[in-house]
Amino acid sequence: MQFFGGSEISPSPPVPTATGNNAHMMYIFNRNGVCLLYREWNRPLHTLNPQQDHKLMFGLLFSLKSLTAKMDPTNAEKGNLGIPQLPGQGCSFHSFRTNTYKLSFMETPSGIKFILITNPRTGDLRETLKYIYNLYVEYVAKNALYTPGTLIKCELFNTALDQYVRSIA
Repeated sequence: MQFFGGSEISPSPPVPTATGNNAHMMYIFNRNGVCLLYREWNRPLHTLNPQQDHKLMFGLLFSLKSLTAKMDPTNAEKGNLGIPQLPGQGCSFHSFRTNTYKLSFMETPSGIKFILITNPRTGDLRETLKYIYNLYVEYVAKNALYTPGTLIKCELFNTALDQYVRSIA
């Protein structure tokens, strides 16, 4: 059973409503911070080596999750800043925007983190990330040849992901 929706991939994937929704990059991390997948579609400048880039991205997510939990006005028990939280626990964030990009984020109950970097004018991508998660479940998680925690090398998943990203670009 899938976490977000039915047992089949939706025949008509969600399309973001805003204009200028070019996808630049995508990361998929496991709960331990291992980058399982990194894809680029439109990244004009490479400033770091891939390992540094992955560490910085995971560190950013960890810090933002801790900060949002600490700033949560509805929870009196804040805990210590930097203590990892379980997926779905406490306050969470979905995206942030700079003048050059928008980062959209979704974490599954199993701790898999999906990060999509897009054009800053892109609208809400939560449904898009749920659709990509469903692709992940169908083509990766259900694949008997895939070992959890290893790099995602499934061509069917990569092809479906590339086709979907091209359709929203």
